[in-house]
Amino acid sequence: MLITGFEPFGGETVNPSWEAVVRLPDTVGSYRLCKQCIPTVFGRAAEAVLTAAESLTPDVILCIGQAGGRAAITPEVVAINRQDATIPDNAGNMPQDTAVIAKEREAYFSTIPARRITEAIQSKGIPSQLSYSAGVFVCNDLLYRLLHYYHGTETQVGFLHVPYLPEQAGTSIPNLPIDTIVKALTVAIEAL
Repeated sequence: MLITGFEPFGGETVNPSWEAVVRLPDTVGSYRLCKQCIPTVFGRAAEAVLTAAESLTPDVILCIGQAGGRAAITPEVVAINRQDATIPDNAGNMPQDTAVIAKEREAYFSTIPARRITEAIQSKGIPSQLSYSAGVFVCNDLLYRLLHYYHGTETQVGFLHVPYLPEQAGTSIPNLPIDTIVKALTVAIEAL
């Protein structure tokens, strides 16, 4: 399995997606995890994942991203063919109202069992809910490109958003401790 997290972006010094991924054990259930930190840059995130996947030929590609403001672990159900940034990515790109891939289908559904993952995480007392919007920033861009590339293949592709860490959020914004996020990701992988 190839599992990815993002570098910090938007002025943050940490990204809980990568902080959690790097803390996962090397093996979860029957999966050997290959962990990769990817750039928070439109297009380049997917290029990095696809380059790593060429040599690994993973059965599953699971990408993890930060969703500040969310209070739960949210497996994404769908990626849409739209980029509409409200802040620049880490290369200064700020596409607005454009296609991820011109003249391609409007959306792809995730190929991981998102509902089963959500229920498994909930069963451990960790907040989790399905999400039907991966946004229109780099996370959605990555998921759309990967689902497009692997469409019709046996490779499962999915994406989970995680909340801020307490040190990012202060007292008024939803957050989860890193240990809770790591536990949720472990449960998610076991549920595959």
